[in-house]
Amino acid sequence: MQSERARASVNRRAEPLVAQLLERSDALRLEVSRHECGAVLVDAGIKAPGGLEAGRRIAEICLGGLGDVRLAVNPGRWPVSICVSTSDPVLACLASQYAGWSLAAGSGKSKFQALGSGPARALAVKEALFEELAYRDHADSTCLVLEVDRIPPAEVVDKVVRDCGVAPDRLTIILTPTQSLAGMVQIVARVLEVALHKVHALGFPLEAVLDGAGCAPLAPPAADFLTAMGRSNDAILFGGSIQLYVRCEDEQAAQLALRLPCSASHDYGKPFGTIFKEVDYDFYKIDPMLFAPAVVVVTNLSSGRSFRSGAISEELLSLSFGA
Repeated sequence: MQSERARASVNRRAEPLVAQLLERSDALRLEVSRHECGAVLVDAGIKAPGGLEAGRRIAEICLGGLGDVRLAVNPGRWPVSICVSTSDPVLACLASQYAGWSLAAGSGKSKFQALGSGPARALAVKEALFEELAYRDHADSTCLVLEVDRIPPAEVVDKVVRDCGVAPDRLTIILTPTQSLAGMVQIVARVLEVALHKVHALGFPLEAVLDGAGCAPLAPPAADFLTAMGRSNDAILFGGSIQLYVRCEDEQAAQLALRLPCSASHDYGKPFGTIFKEVDYDFYKIDPMLFAPAVVVVTNLSSGRSFRSGAISEELLSLSFGA
């Protein structure tokens, strides 16, 4: 398993996707500039309008070039959905897409704080998760996606350059505010990643996960960060569906399906924004088992059996989405 992953560089696979994003920046309504250190900055929703297609492409960059993201239009109350698939869900989702790199600078009201996602994480390997994955990437260029509404200070950019071991002009930082269209697309595109993160938290062997796909409704952006953040979470919690293909004992697959949906959490039943307010905006007081898709199907390739659990909640989606 380790040797297989060593052959797949999420940074090299993402590099042509980053180049295409920059080449089509005008059509995608993005603003590209240079940071004072030489790094490339891509505004995908701060001052630039950005849009759905920009968000879709950024989501594929976040997956390290190992996944496909598409916009689907279906009949229903929330017709636009984000669909994700990858033949290496563990590497694409956990080693690249997961927003696990904490970056901060300054203090007080001017403090900058963000969680980085994308292939740059696999160069910096600042998270203990990479030891468990037995994976570290090697490349001379990289890309980091930050869910922020302002340009990161020089201290943060310099740290990313240093920790990734690349030249400043070989770093691209994409900025996607939660309130923007591109930001909402790339966050909802984490529907499969959220499932993989909980699979890992539940102690299910990651090497048994062979393939996966997921889909969630695109939440409408909101004017303020907290509302937008709540909606992005609820899109997955109340409207997300995923299917994992595993190879294990049926009992393991059945237990995974039973425990994986968000409804297995004691915090389930209210929009995320309401829960967040009730815990005085302390993210760590929320049950971590809440963060999972609404519906889960686990297909065991060893037996051919599938196990399903969870349910979509149109009522909670509408309550969250402001309908």
